[in-house]
Amino acid sequence: MIPITLTMAAALVAAAGAVFSQETAPVQPRSFAYVLQAEGIGTSQHEAVQLLAKCGRDWIVIDTSFDSGKTGKWTADDIKAIRAGRPDRKVLAYLSIGEAEDYRSYFKREWDADRNGRPDAKAPPWLYDENPDWKGNYKVRYWHEAWQNVILKRLDEIVQADFDGVYLDIVDAFEYFEYDSAQKDLIDRRPNPDTGKTYREDMIAWVRRIATHARQQRRNFLVVPQNGIQLLENAAYMTTIDAIGVEDLFTNGNRLRKHEYTIYNLGALNRTISNRKPVLVIEYGTKPSIVQRSVKGAEENGFVLLVTDRELKTLGQCRISNGESKSTEPAGARDGIPAARDP
Repeated sequence: MIPITLTMAAALVAAAGAVFSQETAPVQPRSFAYVLQAEGIGTSQHEAVQLLAKCGRDWIVIDTSFDSGKTGKWTADDIKAIRAGRPDRKVLAYLSIGEAEDYRSYFKREWDADRNGRPDAKAPPWLYDENPDWKGNYKVRYWHEAWQNVILKRLDEIVQADFDGVYLDIVDAFEYFEYDSAQKDLIDRRPNPDTGKTYREDMIAWVRRIATHARQQRRNFLVVPQNGIQLLENAAYMTTIDAIGVEDLFTNGNRLRKHEYTIYNLGALNRTISNRKPVLVIEYGTKPSIVQRSVKGAEENGFVLLVTDRELKTLGQCRISNGESKSTEPAGARDGIPAARDP
């Protein structure tokens, strides 16, 4: 057994401490934007930077590239200009950690040369089948070291580009592996035979590794997962994250969510609020009555609401938490969300 020196002990303590969320919490956002296809708001990267800078939102989530692909990456100057448009603004980079995207630079065509949605012989062992709902997105065995190294390399690029944090998508990938085809249902806390832990524990460890890696470079780096609400019951996970994004909480497109579904999720999310961590709700309804349900639900629970398009090509409409309605899109965009009214 190798003895642990004082220097080594200090390093271990520093590494452990790096995972925790900020000692001084950032200014709570009252509005946010979520734009993954910035070419939808600007005809050029320069124009998109200007529009994002002027949009008036407190937090802005954008892809790592202007065109969501291998080119057009935002520069540190771009991020600085966007951030400078509003006091205390935070600019977060979108990062999918539970699926591989075939339009990213790390993806090789020979991994699915026949494009049938199933990995070929040359694919890495962490690559799984294509998501039938999102062409070009492949499920991954997210606990594999090789996959995590791919994402950590992208994380380093995000830190170097001067983003304030990451917005982690497909955190709920554990649900894919919890599904039992024989029972046709999810098995909560299903064990992962590869690791001996549950798929949920593996995802928690993965998010915490991301936080540690980033915060060793920048202590106040924000880590905001999207969905995967079940993980909030884990105290270490709650301590690690700075906020959570949630899609389709009150509605699913132009349909109301079942009451039981919303109530179940609100329990975990209200604990997040009690820990002074913002809840960012993203809804995709277009009918006025459906949008009003989203507005009322967000207001009653102190959540920050964004109603936008499913493709995330626009700034959408943002509901400010003090009850005020506001639209800060360029001229010609949709109006702000009207105030909620009781039926």
